[in-house]
Amino acid sequence: MEGAAMTAVTIHDLPEETHRALERRAAQNNRSMEAEMRAILEAAVRPRDEVGLGTMLAEISRRMGLTNADVEALEQVRDRKPAEPMRFE
Repeated sequence: MEGAAMTAVTIHDLPEETHRALERRAAQNNRSMEAEMRAILEAAVRPRDEVGLGTMLAEISRRMGLTNADVEALEQVRDRKPAEPMRFE
């Protein structure tokens, strides 16, 4: 996170058994407790419905009925020479 402001958070009154469980979980994941807490918080607040570009394109292709044979046919006819850089004159 280069350039991003980092915020410190303090958690008061954490039960001892929760603290020990966190220590065990951090050790199992080969992380410090701080890194483990960061991972837990990030996973908890990250949007779950976020779809990657590749997944989205694959779904669009499936909806269109595009098959592997179609992709192979496109590969055979595509222009393979490198693209010319754009010129802004």
